[in-house]
Amino acid sequence: MSLPDGSAVLVQRGWVPRDQLDRTRLPTVPTPAGEVELQGRMAPWPSRLTQLGEDAPGAIRQNLDAQAYAQEMALSLKPFSVQQTVGPEGDGLLRDWPVPAVDVHKHYGYAGQWFTFCAMIAGLYVWFQIIRPRRHR
Repeated sequence: MSLPDGSAVLVQRGWVPRDQLDRTRLPTVPTPAGEVELQGRMAPWPSRLTQLGEDAPGAIRQNLDAQAYAQEMALSLKPFSVQQTVGPEGDGLLRDWPVPAVDVHKHYGYAGQWFTFCAMIAGLYVWFQIIRPRRHR
């Protein structure tokens, strides 16, 4: 998506499964021509997955390096992307984007974990410094 200042934003349109017989063959995905209005949400640049070696330039990549992609496409990319949430019917793309957890329940779990660690250290201290030496006497 190009912006009025001449820069561009990466649009994550969705996902499509690979061909099971030939994993290098790309499925046909209808792409509209010209200007298109889309609905989406701002997201960070796609995160990197573990990979062995470097990706060769091409349509299928394990990771998308922002700087290398910008140079390859001769674009000035913004440091964020847009995840398309609504698309045309029947385009075959999956748009089930993970939503960041913003509830407090994860923090309760972390707090419980650290209180358990503290209780465990206190119990081990009492055992090894007080109870165990007295049992040996």
